[in-house]
Amino acid sequence: MLKISNTVSIPDNEIEMSAVRSQGAGGQNVNKVATAIHLRFDIPASSLPERYKERLLSRSDQRITKDGVIVIKAQEYRSQEQNREDALQRLQELIRSAVTVPKPRKPSKPTASSKRKRLDSKTRRSQVKSLRGKVIEE
Repeated sequence: MLKISNTVSIPDNEIEMSAVRSQGAGGQNVNKVATAIHLRFDIPASSLPERYKERLLSRSDQRITKDGVIVIKAQEYRSQEQNREDALQRLQELIRSAVTVPKPRKPSKPTASSKRKRLDSKTRRSQVKSLRGKVIEE
């Protein structure tokens, strides 16, 4: 059971994990031992509440396929067990982050002093540029 919150958890039979060989350099161990974990979680077929499913499917995350399957590949560690724990933790974080609603941004106005400083710097800059022009002799 993967616990998402106090009320929501995912049964182990809904999470499909398979061991695959890791990518990249690493010598003989990489070539013969399948330590990376390939995790697949089908959102529409899961037992998650509907609001969780809707929020996850509406996200534009590269780990979520068009069919609504979350695919996570964990290969950071040298042991299969650590990679399995890492993959489950990343799935848990992804689902938790999808459910939390970000607080709305309140637009702020610039202060009077910041407006004055901006206009002063523009005036100074325009004077510098105007002095760069051709010198007209009378």
